[in-house]
Amino acid sequence: MDFARLWLGLLLPLVAALDFGYHHQKDMEEFLKNVAKNYSSITRLHSIGKSVKGRNLWVLVVGRFPKEHRIGIPEFKYVANMHGDETVGRELLLHLIEYLVTNDGKDAEVTKLINSTRIHLMPSMNPDGFESVVKPDCFYSNGRENSNYYDLNRNFPDAFEFNNVSRQPETAAVMEWLKTETFVLSANLHGGALVASYPFDNGVPGEPPRARLWLPEPRVELRTLRLEGTGGMQDYNYIWAQCFEITLELSCCKYPHEEKLPFFWNKNKASLIEYIKQVHLGVKGQVFDQNGNPLPNVIVEVQNRKHICPYRTNKFGEYYLLLLPGSYMINVTVPGHDPYLTKVVIPEKSQNFSALKKDILLPFRGQLDSIPVSNPSCSKTPLYSDLPSDSAATKPGLFLFLVTVFLVFVK
Repeated sequence: MDFARLWLGLLLPLVAALDFGYHHQKDMEEFLKNVAKNYSSITRLHSIGKSVKGRNLWVLVVGRFPKEHRIGIPEFKYVANMHGDETVGRELLLHLIEYLVTNDGKDAEVTKLINSTRIHLMPSMNPDGFESVVKPDCFYSNGRENSNYYDLNRNFPDAFEFNNVSRQPETAAVMEWLKTETFVLSANLHGGALVASYPFDNGVPGEPPRARLWLPEPRVELRTLRLEGTGGMQDYNYIWAQCFEITLELSCCKYPHEEKLPFFWNKNKASLIEYIKQVHLGVKGQVFDQNGNPLPNVIVEVQNRKHICPYRTNKFGEYYLLLLPGSYMINVTVPGHDPYLTKVVIPEKSQNFSALKKDILLPFRGQLDSIPVSNPSCSKTPLYSDLPSDSAATKPGLFLFLVTVFLVFVK
């Protein structure tokens, strides 16, 4: 009898299957804690802060090394439910968590992804808004804003316009979170349309509008318009956190009936996985001085593709550049030295869940105490007057990369 019970226990899943319904804070927390307990070797559950009403802002990390960053392992994130009444993304991330942890060691693709990526999943950035919805609606509910009635997606510093709104606890928590990890790629899941939006939400006054990608079915259409948005999270990620983030509007109905949730999961499951894999595009590596010491806070960018805020190595001397196949000249800049140029060729066929690895050995001895620990050109005030004419935002490489990842969601 005991032997039979043992085998039965081995055959049963460690966590009861997640139902297709809406999970409020208590149920969501219970699910996340059970996952963290039963899959402790590949997960880490932590709160990055609290909402206005004191609810935890939970993040579950999935990866072979979930507790801390490992050199060469890129950091990826999904954030959902930033607007409390846009609910599909919240449930999709819970099901994505279940799918990842239960398929580790069983599905080759999932296992490779967990081996090679540290995946951060935040099901709800606005739990107060979600809990405040009294009457769910496809178009608008009272839970869009946080409990202080602020739109969190208009609450971040902006590169092009002054955004002097009161910084909210949820926003401040995310801003601090971004300082703790070397995020490379991200998506922010919304609802109310079928759209893929990429930086920038606004732009330099007087410049022509940029393109925005719509996701009508059955074909893809590209339209051009000026977005009217100041203080968006995706722009903040791209400019100040060195993380390329796009905004995905996944459903025309903001808060659909729960019987529709299996449809949205089946429609988006493969794309959610495929988008995570894009974090392995391009080139990655470390920058060392001639004595083999890793150099932090060194500027590493593609020549003639400057960012508004220069991309810099992290404390381990690491850099990650999302690049499509092709030939590039990498420009490495250390204070007090001439720029160092090195060529990289990104192959057409991506390597096995890994960007091209290229460590850079500089022909001089670095003085770590002379490298500034902050970027003085990147204050949280508008930077549009300093926007270089050859900014990455104006280069076709950025647009083509977005098209690449965008097509993931319309296969």
